[in-house]
Amino acid sequence: MYLLLGASGVGKTLLVKRLQKLCSKDGSRELGEPPPTLPTVGTNLTDLLIQKKITIRELGGCMGPIWPSYYGDCSSVLFMIDAANPTQISSSCVQLLSLLSAEQLASASVLILFNKIDLPCYMSLVEMKSLFRIQDIISCANQPITVVETSARDGTGLPDVLQWLRSTLKDPS
Repeated sequence: MYLLLGASGVGKTLLVKRLQKLCSKDGSRELGEPPPTLPTVGTNLTDLLIQKKITIRELGGCMGPIWPSYYGDCSSVLFMIDAANPTQISSSCVQLLSLLSAEQLASASVLILFNKIDLPCYMSLVEMKSLFRIQDIISCANQPITVVETSARDGTGLPDVLQWLRSTLKDPS
């Protein structure tokens, strides 16, 4: 089980829909126009076929206080941050540090996604890494952490997300 976490409105639902499109059996790698999405209330389960079937559980951003109740059956975490919304930085950082310190996730692989890089007001990867002090987080964390810039809207970075998902399948832990 993979958990997809992040604040409300960061693009989690669109990411899952786009990954599903890229993994579909129709052979089409064209993403087309972004499908409509609604804020997730509760949880969504999505299966992707990447070498084998994996399940991504997307938890709505408003569910942050109860995220830990879902950590038990989780092998990997995708944590999404809106790179175009500086007002969410501090709360996202607190959420990230909280999940990295959770005992149940001590051996989980973590993918940090800086999303919405297609927007003109997005913060660069250098700015985001600096604000989050990513190097300090990575050096102190028990988990292997990967950072990727994405645009779930236009597809930028999605091949990197799929590659990361594949790499977690090879990991025997």
